[in-house]
Amino acid sequence: MQDAGLSIAFWLLAIASVGSALAVVLLRNVFRAALLLISCFFAIAGLFVTLGADFLAMVQILVYVGAIAILLLLGIMLTKEAMRGSPFSRWQVGAGIASVLLLISMIWVFNQTDWPKTNTEVALEPTTAAIGLKLLDMDAGFVLPFEIASILLLAAVIGAIVLVKEK
Repeated sequence: MQDAGLSIAFWLLAIASVGSALAVVLLRNVFRAALLLISCFFAIAGLFVTLGADFLAMVQILVYVGAIAILLLLGIMLTKEAMRGSPFSRWQVGAGIASVLLLISMIWVFNQTDWPKTNTEVALEPTTAAIGLKLLDMDAGFVLPFEIASILLLAAVIGAIVLVKEK
């Protein structure tokens, strides 16, 4: 029964992520497209949860939803002409043809590849605590790079605040 629930959740989240990704590409309103991009990121995080990759799900939410999508929304809101939407482009037909050709080639490669059998068991215990302990273990040697990355991120946030602040 639990496997059936995970399968249903996986397929619902897969449909939601593909549908919102298509809407991001097809919408003319940039702000609404950015909001649908955030929902696509959340759906992908849900897919990670159904696959037993809780650490990747949290990284997806923190990095993509919490940082990149919010930065994208901030950029859209600071742009004066963004609410008018994108005009019709002469490249739209060519891009559509290229997209269909890319989809056909990806489906062909997917069907022609001899996929190896993998382990289909989902991890029963969360992996986030083990990864966190490994990152901050003094013997593993990841503490210094972890702290350097946090200082670089802090500098980036302070720089973004200085750039956005009105004079």
